[in-house]
Amino acid sequence: MTTEVPWTKQITPDVKLGQGVKIYDFVNLYGCEIGDNTQIGTFVEIQKGVKIGKNCKIQSHTFICEGVTIEDYVFISHNVTFINDRLPRATTADGKLQRESDWMCEPTTVRRGASIGSSATLLCGITAGENAIVGAGSVVTKDVPANAIVVGNPARIIRKIAEK
Repeated sequence: MTTEVPWTKQITPDVKLGQGVKIYDFVNLYGCEIGDNTQIGTFVEIQKGVKIGKNCKIQSHTFICEGVTIEDYVFISHNVTFINDRLPRATTADGKLQRESDWMCEPTTVRRGASIGSSATLLCGITAGENAIVGAGSVVTKDVPANAIVVGNPARIIRKIAEK
């Protein structure tokens, strides 16, 4: 006997979905925009203010936090994590739990056609350039130029992709 789970997706009414968007089960989307024909895999959270372009593929177990913009034709592999605060703290100097007004969200942009490998972490305030590739497990601490391949911790350029 199988039991139906009454909820498998948490998508708030303020989410803007384009045409043909495919969303798999066990996702949490709120206050974000998802472009046409984009796929969102299982166990993905996308927070408020995030903008994802058209024809993107966001694989399972990925966390996309407030402040992230992902342009068109981007591939985000499994278990990718974005970070939006350089100095995260649970509490203020006087010991109170921080509120939204107690920290500064720093934007991150992934440009058109870029690919981010499995288990990569992208720190805030950076841009991954057009058609850039971030290798699996990399920790991106600074901008990635267009058409560059970066790997490692911290991520470093290993080569450029030949432009057509």
